[in-house]
Amino acid sequence: MGADVRADELAIRGLIERYADAVNRGDAADWAALWSDDGVWELFGRRIAGRQAVASAFEGAMGGFAFVFHLVHSAVIDVDGDAARGRWTISEQLVDASGRPGMLLALYHDEYRRDRGEWRIARRRLEPLYQGPPDLSGPLPDA
Repeated sequence: MGADVRADELAIRGLIERYADAVNRGDAADWAALWSDDGVWELFGRRIAGRQAVASAFEGAMGGFAFVFHLVHSAVIDVDGDAARGRWTISEQLVDASGRPGMLLALYHDEYRRDRGEWRIARRRLEPLYQGPPDLSGPLPDA
């Protein structure tokens, strides 16, 4: 792996770390800045296109939670010039607006694009693996 590819992979990891940081702080402006202008966010059967629409969806979703703690774990990243793909394991610990705690364990399937010298999220698709009580007493994925 060449030095340029390693630098790109490190920059993409930083992009996703800033994503998690913005979620944890509830900072919609910082979060939206990580997306390309035509970025697409796919989650829970919805396809949201365009940075403004994605930012609005984020603000709406965050309004349904009293607390969210988003963690990124392992990743596989493949860089090809000014485009890249990634897959991340993530977890979220949360408390909804009614005070009920929950947990999300999921994969993010990503596409990235270098935009004006910066890596941005071009497409992000959430694949939930578990969503339910934090003690994992909810329905588990098929093994």
